[in-house]
Amino acid sequence: MGEFVMPSLGADMDEGTLVEWLVKEGDVVAKGDIVAVVDTTKSAIEVEVFEPGVVEKILVEPGTTVPVGTPLALLGAGEPAEGAAGAQAAEGAAAGPSEEPPSEEPPPVGEEPAAASEPVVASPIVRHLAHEKGVDLHEIVGTGPDGVITREDVAAVARAAAPAETEPSPEPAAAGVPASRPVTTSAGRAPGGGRVAASPLARRVAAELGVDLGTVEGTGARGAVLVADVRQAAAGTTAAAEPPTATKRATAGATGSKRAEKPDTSAKEAATKRAAAMRATIANLMARSKKEIPHYYLRTTVDFYAADAFIRRYNDGRPVAERLLPAAVMLKAAAVAVRKVPEVNGFFVDGAFQRSEHVHLGVAVSLRGGGLVAPAIHDADTLPLPELMAALKDLVARTRAGRLRGSEMSDPTITVTNLGEQGVEVVHGVIYPPQVALLGFGTVVQRPWAVDGMLTVRPVLTATLAADHRVSDGHRGGIYLSTVQSLLQRPEEL
Repeated sequence: MGEFVMPSLGADMDEGTLVEWLVKEGDVVAKGDIVAVVDTTKSAIEVEVFEPGVVEKILVEPGTTVPVGTPLALLGAGEPAEGAAGAQAAEGAAAGPSEEPPSEEPPPVGEEPAAASEPVVASPIVRHLAHEKGVDLHEIVGTGPDGVITREDVAAVARAAAPAETEPSPEPAAAGVPASRPVTTSAGRAPGGGRVAASPLARRVAAELGVDLGTVEGTGARGAVLVADVRQAAAGTTAAAEPPTATKRATAGATGSKRAEKPDTSAKEAATKRAAAMRATIANLMARSKKEIPHYYLRTTVDFYAADAFIRRYNDGRPVAERLLPAAVMLKAAAVAVRKVPEVNGFFVDGAFQRSEHVHLGVAVSLRGGGLVAPAIHDADTLPLPELMAALKDLVARTRAGRLRGSEMSDPTITVTNLGEQGVEVVHGVIYPPQVALLGFGTVVQRPWAVDGMLTVRPVLTATLAADHRVSDGHRGGIYLSTVQSLLQRPEEL
């Protein structure tokens, strides 16, 4: 029997709060399944399991804060969901074929499906999706191997049920709400009983602000409730609590005023506490970095003319959603350059450098409420530029929505920070331990530049490297920066 423990989701994490289980006792899990949501001082993170098995016992209840390494659940030996389905299929085959082939027609409305008494074969993430959409897995005939229920099966049933659970708004134009948006009850559930779709961060903010998710109109994909929706709903509640006219405001009295201000005060206090906790975490880690790591710094100015021209050609005629940003080209150059100077890619642990065979590129993302998170794009050096661009957009969106995965926080091998959007020309970074290097990019600016003995104006940017002197020296760091510069001047090779 194995243990599923509170993971370390970065060097700055000492403890975490279990927010939600996405599995229950008896569920079969496969390697890589998301089984829980854990809250750190920086973000709510979806945590994967790295060994297949059966959830035999849950040891920690949601809402509990425990140190890193604390057992959260016990896992017994077992097969992944596909294996379980295959075993059930084998048992059915051993019993012999039935006299009549089974009908593929769904059961008549009002009748219980024949599979209702059978165990449901679905992965934890599919179970979670069904829970969010209010779909009973017993009512689904799986289309996966050996009858495994897939995400597409759940989505199809949810779409089929949506018209019956949707009531048109009597005045959609006046209300500003699409007529097809599902109506939710005050309990936070759709008329069919489904759970309101919302990110873990949105749920936490709703709890802090005292907002019922069932009363919030989601603006995310498929009506999902986002943090902005929750805050807007909280602001609307506060405004609604105020009397609408000046006369009523004058006669409302102190009691009514305090009632209107209470949610906002509570929200500010919660946000202040969380911001303070994040700043303390960042401060402790950066102090540790400067204390333990002998930094050295290098910088170079990169002619960005070729990269800029390449990006313009690539984006010409493409829709906005498919276009490349300069950041994607910079990230790819940073990742590919690691192949030539592997000393900048890995971890310094127990007094020795551990080189990583993979380039998991940490990307510094600023949070709207303040603070910084640097999750990883896995194997960034192998991704074609369009895929890297898509991965970057997805990572930033999920970071700010509080939907990161544990592996994205625990294994970046080198970090890149880009403050170009803020107009910063030079970034002198601090290494994120136990990593051994951090690459910084500034904004692209127009500068006089000599080309073949002629003075012209070119787009240029400043790239800086902070590296660990215990692992490399200025010579090797210089080769890395020079390689990044060379790759940016030959972007078609990326």
